[in-house]
Amino acid sequence: MAAMQLNLGVMPQTETPVNLNQVTLPVTDFDRSVAFYRDMGFTLIVHSPPRYARFECQEGDSTFSLHSAAEPTGNTGVVVYFECSDLDVRVERLLAAGFEFTQLPIDERWLWREARLTDPSGNVICLYWAGDNRKNPPWRVAA
Repeated sequence: MAAMQLNLGVMPQTETPVNLNQVTLPVTDFDRSVAFYRDMGFTLIVHSPPRYARFECQEGDSTFSLHSAAEPTGNTGVVVYFECSDLDVRVERLLAAGFEFTQLPIDERWLWREARLTDPSGNVICLYWAGDNRKNPPWRVAA
């Protein structure tokens, strides 16, 4: 199969900033996964069952989406991180709502506090709080 080429016209002479638009997670049970993320508190902004849904995070302008997959993707090593300054309170609220965590909040050696759970399709989700250490840890590479 020949590679597809896009002609986007003349590229600018200087590089422009790049921003992460979204991450798309494969899900095997679309309806259950949509309910899972809505129950976590994310805002559903696109809903095209049974194949695609997109959510908006509560803070900032980040989004993520779900896409139906025929089979589980297995353990890919991918972890999706959602930062929340109220980590411990949020985890307690989610536990009370019936969410099951694989790791309750703990202080990690890399100066983040993390809790982990999996969504209905086995995608690993990390809720964490890092404060300034998210982008400026003591071992940050000098520019």
